[in-house]
Amino acid sequence: MPDPAATRGRVGGRADRRAWADQVNAGSKDDAKLSYEGAHAFGPEAVHRWRLGNGLTVLVLTDASAPVTAYYTWFNVGSRHERPGKTGLAHLFEHLMFGETEHLGAGVFDRKLEESGAETNAATWVDWTYYHELLPADRVRLAVKLEAERMQHLVLRDPQVASEKEVVANERRYRVDDDVEGIANEMLYKAAFERHPYGWPTIGWMQDIQGFTPEDCTAFYRTYYAPNNATVVVVGDVRERSLLLSIRDAYGAIPSQPVPAEDILPEPTQLAERRLELKRPAASEKLLIAFKGPALGDADHATLSVLSEVLFGGRAARLYRTLVVDRELALDLRGWVSTFRDPGLFECWATARGSHTAEEIRPVMDEAFARARDEVVGEDELARAKARLELGSLQQLETMAGKAEQIGFFETVLGDPTHAFRRVEAFRRVTAGDLRRVARRYLVDTSRTVLRVIPDTGAKPGETAA
Repeated sequence: MPDPAATRGRVGGRADRRAWADQVNAGSKDDAKLSYEGAHAFGPEAVHRWRLGNGLTVLVLTDASAPVTAYYTWFNVGSRHERPGKTGLAHLFEHLMFGETEHLGAGVFDRKLEESGAETNAATWVDWTYYHELLPADRVRLAVKLEAERMQHLVLRDPQVASEKEVVANERRYRVDDDVEGIANEMLYKAAFERHPYGWPTIGWMQDIQGFTPEDCTAFYRTYYAPNNATVVVVGDVRERSLLLSIRDAYGAIPSQPVPAEDILPEPTQLAERRLELKRPAASEKLLIAFKGPALGDADHATLSVLSEVLFGGRAARLYRTLVVDRELALDLRGWVSTFRDPGLFECWATARGSHTAEEIRPVMDEAFARARDEVVGEDELARAKARLELGSLQQLETMAGKAEQIGFFETVLGDPTHAFRRVEAFRRVTAGDLRRVARRYLVDTSRTVLRVIPDTGAKPGETAA
């Protein structure tokens, strides 16, 4: 197959890039040698895949529509890579990585970027961690230098670790312990997953956060923050060859590390509905229903996402019309099919209106689920749902940062940096019959977890009722 970029007069085709790599590799150490691994069509453009000898993957999409560049570093590590007693370590690193390094004092990393007009942030979830900079295109080498520095030279002594542990502990108090939806979501996943690590929270259990040592952090850093466990995604107005030479010079001396094989036991089949209650100070009741769902790479994922849109997506959705408009039982609704590497959940959330209860809402939702299993969705409903999903997917690709995030996410989770476009194609192929099929497969009462949030002004933080 010809290189997609070769036909549009870009920096050169496959043969040209490989010849250039051979030229610049002359005299280089093995870890710093660049190899070109081909192009991936990305709409009308192309994502070019390169690799350093130490295993670092580099994905480059040249976009000269604005003089800015998005620089993302994705690590193939998330809370799924932790173990009981050490939960939250992946998220703690999201904080530690903005701290002191061997060559940069505390706060210098952020200050250098701010002085160059850059934005920076990070995120951690079950399957991945990423760090990103959005900066003027002519300052991209600063991002290269700083990211390479903290990949290799992070300082993890007791003062640094203790300080960030307290920051994360306070974050947990604010976002989980003192937040109704935060603690409800945590309870839901803990009940739904009895064996798989998706059952513990990405932020970690409080006792684990407080127990981390510098030795724990150093071992985690040396294992997972290695070039062969990372992907650098660059989207923007860059000169590809100059960028690659900068990356080679900055990262080439970082050694690869042996990354342990995952040892995750699959979640056993759920054979009976699980019910929980949570009493918390709240304005009204909430209902959470979570069915077991497919992995992101499963062909059913796009189909179930369309069904979720039919039921929950916008003011024209079935359950919005019934629960919010017609019966006035709920204030808001939402549905989401988890985008995880392994099978996750199809979450269904409802907030009751006024004095109405979750027990009034649940039969209405059950009726909608039964209808989805028994009847064929109308063509107008199907077309609306597919159009909303397609629009949402393409809107995420409107900016440099959006493109870089989507490329890195799908590369890290599925090994396919251009899956965003394949996902849109999958939405378009969904039929009404497909929706009924996935409803019968996944909307099964015996494989769901139901949680009811009950207002209780006298409840203490963390108090629950089984």
